[in-house]
Amino acid sequence: MNVPTMIRRILLFAFFFLFVGTSAFAQNQELEMIVNADQGETTISRHIYGHFAEHLGEDIYGGFWIQDDNGNWQYNQQVIDALKEVNVPNVRWPGGCFADYYHWQDGIGPRDERPAQLNTIWGGVTEDNSFGTHEFMGLIDRLDTEPIIVGNVGSGTVEEMNDWWKYLNHAGPSPMADLRAENGREEPWGVKYFGVGNESWGCGGQMRPQYYADLYKRFAEYLRPMSGTEPYQIAAGPSGDNYEWTRTMMEEAGWMIDGLDLHHYTVVGTWEDKGSATDFTEAEWHTAMQDTRFMDELLTRHSNIMDQYDPEKETALIVGEWGMWHDPMPGTEPGFLKQQNTLRDAVVAASMLNVFNQHAERVRMANLAQTVNVLQAMLLYEDGQLVKTPTYHVFDLYQGHMDATLLSMDVDRGTYTHDGESTPAISVSASKDDQDRVHITLANKDPNQPRTISVDLRGQDVSSVSGRVLTADQMNTHNTFEQPNRLQPTSFDGAELDGTTLTIEMPSKSVVALELQ
Repeated sequence: MNVPTMIRRILLFAFFFLFVGTSAFAQNQELEMIVNADQGETTISRHIYGHFAEHLGEDIYGGFWIQDDNGNWQYNQQVIDALKEVNVPNVRWPGGCFADYYHWQDGIGPRDERPAQLNTIWGGVTEDNSFGTHEFMGLIDRLDTEPIIVGNVGSGTVEEMNDWWKYLNHAGPSPMADLRAENGREEPWGVKYFGVGNESWGCGGQMRPQYYADLYKRFAEYLRPMSGTEPYQIAAGPSGDNYEWTRTMMEEAGWMIDGLDLHHYTVVGTWEDKGSATDFTEAEWHTAMQDTRFMDELLTRHSNIMDQYDPEKETALIVGEWGMWHDPMPGTEPGFLKQQNTLRDAVVAASMLNVFNQHAERVRMANLAQTVNVLQAMLLYEDGQLVKTPTYHVFDLYQGHMDATLLSMDVDRGTYTHDGESTPAISVSASKDDQDRVHITLANKDPNQPRTISVDLRGQDVSSVSGRVLTADQMNTHNTFEQPNRLQPTSFDGAELDGTTLTIEMPSKSVVALELQ
C-alpha cells in the first residue's frame, strides 16, 4: 500500500468515526445520575395521579355504569376493583365539555322521573340522567377517593351552581339540604374540590380571558365555606401555550384561585388527522416523545408567570386533562373517542408523570383523560370483559411516588435522535416515602437502543433493590379482549446494587420502577 492510499484510508476512517461512529457510540454510552436521598422538601401530591370521568362515549354509560340482564343500571364492579388496585386519588366529573351543558337537578330524584337531554357535544346521543350526583358520590364511596366536581358556567347560572354547592355540602336545615334528604341522603358529602367551568376559552363558552376572569370571580364568590367544608376553587386555565390566559387570570383573579386548570393533549398529527393508535411509524413515536419535553416547557413557563403574582406558590397549577389523542377505533362512533392503548401510550404516560413529579412544587393535581373506554383510557370494558391497558400498568408502577418526598437529582438523560430531530432519551423521577424507601421510575423513550445508567446514591444507605419493567419487542404492542395480558409488568433483573452505586440496564422503549431499601 503506498503512502497516499494509506492517508486516504486513514482520513476516510476518521470521517466515518466522526460522523457515524460517534453517533452510535453516544447512543450506547453509559449515562450517569446522582440521587440525593437526604435532599428533599417537596411532597409529590397523590392527586397528580388523578382521573377523569365524563359523560362521553362509554366512559360513564358502558364503563362505570352498566345495565344488568333486566336493563337496570348498576355500578361496574370489575372497573371499581381494578381502579382500587392503583389507589385512585380523585375522579373529575361530569366533564369536560359536558360540564357546561349539564344541569345538575336533571340528575337527582327517582331515575324513572328524570328528564332526558341531548348530548350535543359528544355523539348526539340521548342522556337519560340515570347517573347523577348521588350515583357519582356512590362511585366515590366505592373507590374510596376524592371527588372533583365541575360546575356549569357556560350555560348555567350563579344560582344553579350555588344550589349545587349547598346540595353537596350544607348540613341543613335549608332547602337544598332538605331536597338532598328527600332523595335519600341525610348527611352532606363534604365536596371541597369544585371547578368553576371548563375550557371557558373553547367549548365552555369561547370566552376572552378578561371576560372569564370576571365571571369566575362572580361564580366563585358564592362557593363559601359550608358545614365545615372549605372550598378548593378551581379556575379554567389555559389551553397549552396560551400564556396570556394564565397571566390575565393571575392578575385579575389570582387571590381567589386555589388551582388553575391547564389542559394539553399529545397529538402526533393534526386535529383533523391525529393518526392511528396502533399503526404508526417511528417518526410518529418520536413526535409523541418530543411532546413530553414540551409539557415540561409548558409547566415551566406557566409556573414562571404564576410566580410573578404568587411567589409563595399558594395557587396550584393543575393539569386537568392530559393524554394521547388518536383517531377513534375503526368502526366506532367518532364522537365517542374510543381508542386503543399501546406501549407508546405507556412510555408517554410514564414520561408525563415524571415531568409532573419534577414540578411538584407547583403542580399538585392532574387528571388523565379518561378512565374507561375513552381517549388514553386506563381500562377497556365490553360485554363483561375488562382489559387493563399499558397506561393502567404505568399508574400501578408509579404508586410509590404518591405523597412521597421528591428527591434532588442530577441526571444525564442522553439523546434519542430520529431524522435529525433529538429529544432526551431518559425520563426519570425519584422520591422517598415515609418508610424511607427510595422509589426511582424511568422511561427509555428510545425504541431502538438500551441505556446503561450508573446511579450514585447519596445520603442514605440501601442494601436491596427490586423492580418491575414494562416493555415489548414492538412499539405498538397492546392488550385486547382476546389477549388481555400481552403487555404487563414483569420482574426486572436489570438493576444491580454495589455499595452506593446502582447500575440500571434499561431496555429500549421501556418503563422501569425500582424500590430501594
